[in-house]
Amino acid sequence: MDNIDELYDTPVLLITGTAAHSKYFSDNVYAKIKGQKEEIAVPNATHVDLYDQKDKIPFDRLAKFFDENLK
Repeated sequence: MDNIDELYDTPVLLITGTAAHSKYFSDNVYAKIKGQKEEIAVPNATHVDLYDQKDKIPFDRLAKFFDENLK
């Protein structure tokens, strides 16, 4: 996280599961980002659930973020 300030002008989207063992890391990163940021916390999802359980992946939110920020 030493270089997190380099993201000051880059929109950041963090996706985590509320049951993920690594959620604390996403929370720490989110707190340190000073620029535009968004966090999606998928209810009852673990870290690995978001790899291939398509019903848990927030595709609509991903599309919205990319539509708004990839220009």
